[in-house]
Amino acid sequence: MKAIQNITLLGSGNVATQLGKALQKKGITILQVFSRNPENATQLAHQIGAMAISNLQDLDPGADLYLICIKDDSIGELAGQFPFKDRLIAHTSGSIPMDVLSNNEHYGIFYPLQTFTKDQSVDFLSIPFCIEANSPENEEKLMHLAGLLSEHVTKISSEQRKAIHLAAVFACNFSNNMYAIAEDILTQNGMSLDLLKPLIRETADKISTASPQAVQTGPAKRGDLEIMKNHLQMLADSKEYQDIYRIISDNILKQN
Repeated sequence: MKAIQNITLLGSGNVATQLGKALQKKGITILQVFSRNPENATQLAHQIGAMAISNLQDLDPGADLYLICIKDDSIGELAGQFPFKDRLIAHTSGSIPMDVLSNNEHYGIFYPLQTFTKDQSVDFLSIPFCIEANSPENEEKLMHLAGLLSEHVTKISSEQRKAIHLAAVFACNFSNNMYAIAEDILTQNGMSLDLLKPLIRETADKISTASPQAVQTGPAKRGDLEIMKNHLQMLADSKEYQDIYRIISDNILKQN
């Protein structure tokens, strides 16, 4: 097997930025950065010593891997316009099936299970990478590449990856939205989210040693209906917050 030594990034957003920087530090050459926005392509390319392009026809045919790092609903369109049929191409999405790339001879999935922002560095060593490919050789190449970055590399199916992504939406996206609601409630009452940060950290730390259901606390867990009624009254000015509070509390009550 010839290991992947150079990559072209198809995308210039959060995932492309963090992966590009991390792979470059591990000795992988980033040949090109493609974005339909030339300014975005140039910005990332400058950071990782690559060439910026904004037209797929300008892709260098010599890359060992073409890695799609764009929003999910654009992956199929880009894959359909990819000009090479005999090059290894992969995407980083948690929810898009692998067969969206099946017009190519060599394709796979390179999914880092983490939330990324451009200016927030992450510890790739602890990030799980979920790998899938259309052949054992391509799978081995992607597994090896992920292994340069992480100690947690796993082969999964498209169905398993979709389940992981759904679970991640609950664990990450929805919980972050809860933080935003908490911050809004505190701000309305002249306080800062800083007051809750130690509580948030402790809650997150608990699941490193126990099941989330086993360490559930709060008024719904205790069946304290009077406190829950008072909370709902406090949220009278926001039907949306009331609905969220009621739905989640009812779910916790059912698990008691």
